[in-house]
Parts: sequence; structure tokens; C-alpha cells
Amino acid sequence: MPIAAVNGLRLYFERAGAGEPLLFISGTGGDLRAKPNQFDGPFPKAFDMISHDQRGLGRSDKPDVRYSMADYADDAAALMASQGWDSAHVVGVSFGGMVAQELALRHPARVRRLVLACTSPGGAGGASFPFHEIEHLKGEERAKHLTPISDTRRDDVWAAANPDLYAQIIAMTAADPYADEPGRAQGAHRQLEARADHDAWERLGEIAVPTLVAGGRYDGIALPETLERMAGRIPGAELRFYEGGHMFMIQDRAAVRDMIAFLSAPN
Repeated sequence: MPIAAVNGLRLYFERAGAGEPLLFISGTGGDLRAKPNQFDGPFPKAFDMISHDQRGLGRSDKPDVRYSMADYADDAAALMASQGWDSAHVVGVSFGGMVAQELALRHPARVRRLVLACTSPGGAGGASFPFHEIEHLKGEERAKHLTPISDTRRDDVWAAANPDLYAQIIAMTAADPYADEPGRAQGAHRQLEARADHDAWERLGEIAVPTLVAGGRYDGIALPETLERMAGRIPGAELRFYEGGHMFMIQDRAAVRDMIAFLSAPN
């Protein structure tokens, strides 16, 4: 198993592709055992890509202490260094976008170009949906609660008109084959604590790399108006919306294509 020893932790990571280096930071509960994932998409066809199970998740260590967004950013920077990368392009999705903001602020020399997808700055700029408030919901109950939030088009009327697709979405969202693993619940809880504490709003003006802020028009988790505020706060940032909700990157094929073009552009 590819393991990097960083910051006193063992982080599981994977690497694939060729080209310029790209660090892909995934979202809440991200686990590289879940398939398909970022390695099954277009990014490794365009870049030398690394992605990892963040602390508390997947096959990485899960210390039962409070985590901070700075911890996650420092882990990402140390992982890059462990692989001989001085800098890389960075794509951060949802929670990963919060980590990516902190990475660009704490380790600016490590980031070449930055994509912040379906994420939020926190603080006065606005937070993403408070997952810590529904931590008690599990399985199908959680999936049914989140489906119309993740994509606001999928309301009760839509569900009644599309029963088979709705049932498929609920089943996929509810599935967690690793739920009973030792440390999994506590690691997930620690991630939600760090997520709730995230606040980069006042510091966003310090991000000095080319940045693309992207999201779905129907996202009830990372709201379009929050993305607009965030993009307006980052000097020179581009803002693009796509046909989809929180999963817009797989709902609208133009999204990843545009991200690759943005990351491939000369500075």
C-alpha cells in the first residue's frame, strides 16, 4: 500500500498519470476505496495526479484528537514534499476545497493553479451545509434528507415522478461498506468538527495564484451565492456555474473539461 509518513501520521495515497503535477483533495468522508472515484475520470489522463485519504478517513491514520483545517493543509503540503513535489496544481472539491484554501494560504509556494469546486469560505462569506448538525442521521435516513439539498431540483415532486432513479440515488448515497471499521466513526466526526470551524473569509485576498471557483447551479450544500462571494474575494478569480448540484462535476461533462483547460493554461 502506498503510505506516506507525514506529520506523525501514516497517510494512504494513490498516484497515476503523467504530465504536470496535480493534487486532488476530495470531500467529506472521502475514501479512495469508493469506486468510481477521481482516478477513474479525466484528470489522470492529463496530469500526474496524487490524491489521498485525509486524516481520519479511509486507510489513513485516525487519531482521536481535534483536527483543524490547518492540520489538513499541512498534511497535504507534507504529502507533496514526500513525493518530491515542490509545487503542484490543486483541485479541492467540497471539504477538499476548504483544505485547498488553507493550503494556498499557509503554503502559497506549493500551489501553481487552484480550482475550488462546490465549496465555501466560511465566516462572514458563508458556510456550506452544516453536516455536523445531521451527524446522527445514518444510512437511508441520511440519504433521503440530503438528496433534495445536494441537488435542489430533486424535491418530492421530482422523486414521485422518477421513482426508480430516486431509489437508485438513495441506495448509492446510503451505502457505506466500511461503516463498522474501527475508528471510522470517530475520524468522520473529527473531520466534521474541522469543517464546522472553517473560516478563510478574511484571508482570501491573500491567495495570489490563478484560481477558478466552480459549482452547480442547483447546489444546496455549497450555495451559488456563496461561491459568488468567494470568487469576488479572491483577486482575479474566475467563476463558472454548471448544470448540476453538489455533484456537478459528474452531472455536467463540461465542468472537468474546463478545469483541465484552466489548469493547463500558461501562467
